[in-house]
Amino acid sequence: MQLTLKDTFNRELPADPNRQNTRRQVFKSAYSFVEPRQPSQPTLVHASPEMAAALGLTESDLQSEAFLEIFSGKKILSDSAPYAMCYGGHQFGHWAGQLGDGRAINLGEVVHEDRRWALQLKGSGETPYSRTADGLAVLRSSVREHLCSEAMHHLGVPTTRSLSLITTGDQVMRDMLYDGNAALEKGAVVCRVAPSFIRIGNFQIFASRSDVESLQQLADYTIRHFFPHIKTQGKEAYLQFFQEVMEKTLEMVIHWQRVGFVHGVMNTDNQSILGLTIDYGPYGWLDGYDPNWTPNTTDLPQKRYRFGQQPGIALWNLFQLANALFPLIEDPVPLEAVIKAYQDAYPAAYLKMMRGKLGLHSEQSGDMELVSAMEKVLQETETDMTIFFRELAKINRQSNLEDENDWLAKLYPAFYEPYELKGEVRENWKAWMWVYLSRLQQESASEAARLDLMHQHNPKYVLRNYMAQLAIDAANEGDFSVVNELYELLRQPYAEQEGQEKWYAKRPEWARHKVGCSQLSCSS
Repeated sequence: MQLTLKDTFNRELPADPNRQNTRRQVFKSAYSFVEPRQPSQPTLVHASPEMAAALGLTESDLQSEAFLEIFSGKKILSDSAPYAMCYGGHQFGHWAGQLGDGRAINLGEVVHEDRRWALQLKGSGETPYSRTADGLAVLRSSVREHLCSEAMHHLGVPTTRSLSLITTGDQVMRDMLYDGNAALEKGAVVCRVAPSFIRIGNFQIFASRSDVESLQQLADYTIRHFFPHIKTQGKEAYLQFFQEVMEKTLEMVIHWQRVGFVHGVMNTDNQSILGLTIDYGPYGWLDGYDPNWTPNTTDLPQKRYRFGQQPGIALWNLFQLANALFPLIEDPVPLEAVIKAYQDAYPAAYLKMMRGKLGLHSEQSGDMELVSAMEKVLQETETDMTIFFRELAKINRQSNLEDENDWLAKLYPAFYEPYELKGEVRENWKAWMWVYLSRLQQESASEAARLDLMHQHNPKYVLRNYMAQLAIDAANEGDFSVVNELYELLRQPYAEQEGQEKWYAKRPEWARHKVGCSQLSCSS
């Protein structure tokens, strides 16, 4: 197995001079050197052949003892100088000070086919940023992160990736719901992969300490390696950098809203500077369409990170990045202009995305009203978001509204309680469908083109929480077949995939309130 490291982050940015792995405040440093904890008996659960190929690894490499040892943390790559990043952040809207990689250790950077990839082990042990935690991760959260990272990639959502999932052979104590019922669980390590794991919080920690020198070094480094097309210097470069971070963040959030993904914990330390979905904790997909739903038990009182609020939280986080970059720009006006640009761009970007989901090629002035009316009726009875849009594509624009078999019956698979679709609710659906069909009849594109557009925007398969839980339950019993099955399924989320219809189904009733299927905590 050949992996040649070409590190930059831990070569070009200031290092913590203290090599002791003790909890502490770290100043004027972008990272601290630290080595992974050695697992007692690592076992490969699953590895992504696609991600391996992107790194220059072969299928045989994935089955080798060397791969198992390196990506479980048992051995260190030659020439590797593992480290944990120092960053701060706002958590649930409140400044939390120094946070950092409390259970993630960066192995280094690999360049293959002109692409740079940072390798990071999550759950590999304590770091100076672990605070009171053990730096470990459990199998359930690791299964969710591994599968979701790759599923999001194939959905076309900007995301960090996952190379491998390995059990450690060690037991980890966790209180899953923070209710005083701690129990031992199987430990695991995920190898996360991304061009960089830099977050908004990396900039915030330096700004919060008035460490402008380190802040500038980080900004220059980030632009040099990840925004090399920015050729201006000084304040203009930092402003253009902020503009591009805004645009990437907007693109990411629009994709989240398109597929019904809820991140669950959009703290500033969990928002990538590259516009990548990062830190898969208590995430979830909408089953019943509900803009107020959050999968995070910690977030239930205020629902700060609910589905419908995600675009606003992304803007709030960008505002915090603007504050962090202010010492380098020293003028609020252009920073405020970028914030305003996000506010102006989001409605248009959202409408464009929704037109795709509805199969509309052209633009008309009443389209936003059509979308708003649809969002309203979707909530009048519990309606599965993913299934609704796939089934909507089956309704012909010439459907007869008086013949319910011609339209309403086609939507029944998306309703959790079809018998409630009566009276005023039924009439509201009929009224919306009349407007929608009328709008379709004004399209010049063919029915085949409409179907193709809708299928490009609306996945058939997503990683619902109950599906992930089935994989977790089996994996805890030593059966990794469901992990493999879901990985293969989610590689083609937009395809019909004959024979896989069992996964194209509403959340089963047994999963409505089951732990891990409805709500999750940050425990992992």
